[in-house]
Amino acid sequence: MNDMQSHNISGESTKRYILKKCIALLLSCASSTYKFKQVHAFSIRRGIPLSSPEMGKYLIFSLVSLSGPMRYAQKIFYQIQFPNIFTWNTMIRGYAESENPYPAIEIHNEMCVNSVAPDTHTYPFVLKAIAKVIDVREGEKVHCVTIRNGFESLVFVQNSLVHFYGAIGQAENAHKVFEEMSDKNLVAWNSVINGYALNSRPNETLTLYRRMAFEGVKPDGFTLVSLLTASAELGALALGRRAHVFMLKVGLDKNLHAANALLDLYAKCGNVKEAEQIFDELEEDSVVSWTSLIVGLAVNGFGERALELFKEMERKGFVPTEITFVGVLYACSHCGLVDKGFAYFERMQKEFGIKPKIEHYGCMVDLLGRAGLVEKAYKYITDMPLQPNAVIWRTLLGACSIHGHLALAEMTRNHLKLLEPKHSGDYVLLSNLYAAERRWSDVHKLRRTMLKEGVKKVPGHSLVELGNRVHEFVMGDRTHPKTEAIYAMLAEMTRLLRLEGYVPHTSNVLADIEEEEKETALAYHSEKIAIAFMLISTPPGTSIRIVKNLRVCADCHLAIKLISKVYDREIVVRDRSRFHHFNNGSCSCKDYW
Repeated sequence: MNDMQSHNISGESTKRYILKKCIALLLSCASSTYKFKQVHAFSIRRGIPLSSPEMGKYLIFSLVSLSGPMRYAQKIFYQIQFPNIFTWNTMIRGYAESENPYPAIEIHNEMCVNSVAPDTHTYPFVLKAIAKVIDVREGEKVHCVTIRNGFESLVFVQNSLVHFYGAIGQAENAHKVFEEMSDKNLVAWNSVINGYALNSRPNETLTLYRRMAFEGVKPDGFTLVSLLTASAELGALALGRRAHVFMLKVGLDKNLHAANALLDLYAKCGNVKEAEQIFDELEEDSVVSWTSLIVGLAVNGFGERALELFKEMERKGFVPTEITFVGVLYACSHCGLVDKGFAYFERMQKEFGIKPKIEHYGCMVDLLGRAGLVEKAYKYITDMPLQPNAVIWRTLLGACSIHGHLALAEMTRNHLKLLEPKHSGDYVLLSNLYAAERRWSDVHKLRRTMLKEGVKKVPGHSLVELGNRVHEFVMGDRTHPKTEAIYAMLAEMTRLLRLEGYVPHTSNVLADIEEEEKETALAYHSEKIAIAFMLISTPPGTSIRIVKNLRVCADCHLAIKLISKVYDREIVVRDRSRFHHFNNGSCSCKDYW
């Protein structure tokens, strides 16, 4: 009996020794999946059961740390008897960081059903997964659970909530959680700033960044990416340049993500030379860098250079992505290269195996529409293998408006009524076409329908940056402190333009009013007011950069060309559609707009 007991004790000691040895080996193979599998096989041969909570815990931890297959981890997980909270959290974390984060939510729900008490690490991982899949209801449910369980005040949970609300488009809720935090660390600042940047709220992004600096919190690469994204959207080049100087000072110019954001800033502010310089100075480039510059060149009207860069990218061995081809097709579209555009579209599929997405089809419709081939564009849409969305139909409607195809515009508008019946831009485009044909009764009918449906026209505005501020102007704006001087300059501009042969393009004022009233209306467009403000506020020869939310009309396009010549100024206008670089009486767009 004593011998048997001694033998059992000896066997248990051996198993404990082997278990410890296996755990030590698992912790040492943090960079090799092959070694992990060897240790796992060894433990099975030596009789260490997977149901052992300790062995299972380290197997799953090692596998997740190696970013190994989560199916493998899940098989191990379901063989463990009574896994502890560390193991549950590791499984949730593994799925949250994988390409398919949904199982993380399912495992968390299963954990709740099994009455396993969460700890401080559970909710950050769960919320990360929920943010990735943008499940609003599940996220709000977890937020309620954190309050009920007393975890809401923990900084890790609060950071995750700020990130979650920002990721799902609820920037205000992210800000609300942020304001309730007693310990606002850098992660929290980055999350709330990025939440506004992701949701196209650049003014709030910049306000928070200034407050962050005032409170003495030093930014990092993530902060700067958000700041540069907001600056790019507002066209705030001076602010972006200050961020660039800070990056150089602290060495963040070597950070590839921050450098790519900087490249994007210069491209979106119409400063192509500086964008190219940033690209040339990159120590380590990527397909993202190449794509950013290709798109930047395309939208700035340098389509041929964008296509040359694409060829160079191929020669260097970089494999283009679906986004790269959006840039390439965009370049063809904005330069009127119809045949080249179709050739690239075919190459994308046959040579690179990229299945076209709705964005690629949108570029092709735009390509045909800009070239005036609106009937071909309509047929192209009806033959598409994908269901056309509102953007596709709206692109065609815009082309019909430019090229005067009223019958096709009415057909296109019928499709849009089914998809987005209350989009104000569709009413405006069709109304403009009716007005161009002097069909005033149809114009009034459309306006009455807009009123009845509660559809409000989006007012045009123009943004310019000066003295640490972004100034906004709307049509006929008289709210600026310098209004008197601005309108005096507007009058002087009009006088000098007329000496250059300028005649107002009154056909753009699509209303049933007298010719003189039309000329007055044109003189007070927001971009002209913005230019007048910059002419009186900056030294001679200074470039003027404008960001406009709508397309530049034909009259403003003509006037700005002449202003650039009369006042010897480079004027860069980024409208809803593209960039216009005005210089010495000409525009980079070659009138493909």
